[in-house]
Amino acid sequence: MKIVVCVKQVPDTKGGVKFNPDGTLDRSAMLAIMNPDDKAGLEAALRLKDQYGAEVTVVTMGLPKAEEVLREAIAMGADKGILVTDRVLGGADTWATSQTLAGAIRNLEYDLIITGRQAIDGDTAQVGPQISEHLNLPVISYAQNIKIDGDSVIVERQFDDRYHVLKAKMPCLITALAELNEPRYMTPGGIFDAYNTEITVWGRDKLVDVEDSNLGLKGSPTQIAKASDKVRKGAGEKVVLDPTESVDYIMDKLLTKHVI
Repeated sequence: MKIVVCVKQVPDTKGGVKFNPDGTLDRSAMLAIMNPDDKAGLEAALRLKDQYGAEVTVVTMGLPKAEEVLREAIAMGADKGILVTDRVLGGADTWATSQTLAGAIRNLEYDLIITGRQAIDGDTAQVGPQISEHLNLPVISYAQNIKIDGDSVIVERQFDDRYHVLKAKMPCLITALAELNEPRYMTPGGIFDAYNTEITVWGRDKLVDVEDSNLGLKGSPTQIAKASDKVRKGAGEKVVLDPTESVDYIMDKLLTKHVI
């Protein structure tokens, strides 16, 4: 079995975010981590590797420093890492990103593609399903459990307070939730191996069946109108009333705001 896992290096939001003048994230100026949903997807692939002897290839698109998440993935147990990086890919929205990743994946053999549900820097949950569309693959999103049955995959798909059980023939694509599992730690031996493993670097020329008009900022139909740090809310209105007055006060507010 061959599994491709798409991961993304995202800003560590605990350390704050910075923006470029055009409204895009200044990724080079921020601390970065592997996206949590993607790490759960990687762990799912590694568990399948442990069980079935799968080969796990991890792909990321980003700046050259995104190589760090590939080495982290290899230190966890992945077999190969591929970095897709090129100036023409900068500023991509979900459409351009998914086109880029699909173009890279067309170079690979795979039975299963796993992505995270969404990235913490965009929260769109669009890239995984878009990749499946570009590659003409079935997709099962919001996976909270994954099993293999012959040439098919069986997935518990989270849905409100319950889940669906879906089965699809491979090859297919799955998007994973962070709650899917508890990712393993890197091992000392894995870290040593990761920094002795050559990372494959691909540029624009390695993307298969992708038009220039669908790449980077120029190929992104979504444009950022404005970006800013989180706006702090005021303290709000504070009143001190007895119980009867409090009820009247609250009811009046609810009626005024058309809540009731």
